[in-house]
Amino acid sequence: MSAGEADQHGNRVLITIENDEWIRPPFAMSFAELLDELPALTVQQRQLVIRRALELEEPPLNDAEEALIESRLADHHKNPASSVPLDEMIHRLRSRS
Repeated sequence: MSAGEADQHGNRVLITIENDEWIRPPFAMSFAELLDELPALTVQQRQLVIRRALELEEPPLNDAEEALIESRLADHHKNPASSVPLDEMIHRLRSRS
């Protein structure tokens, strides 16, 4: 990989070689640069950015919570008709009070 190429995650990196080892220097982006790069990211990469940002505000999920979410997501993928649209859920919740 040469300077400016993308790594396996699609990240552009600057690389130097020192003692026959690849070295990736620390990389910092301004907030404006980060926003400019977002459209170039894949959906999965943007979801990872969102997840990491949210984890800064709240502790990460434990293994049981993560398993529950994965299980519910798998159930939804198997039977998408079982889900409730957000507008309907909001209406149901508001009508309870």
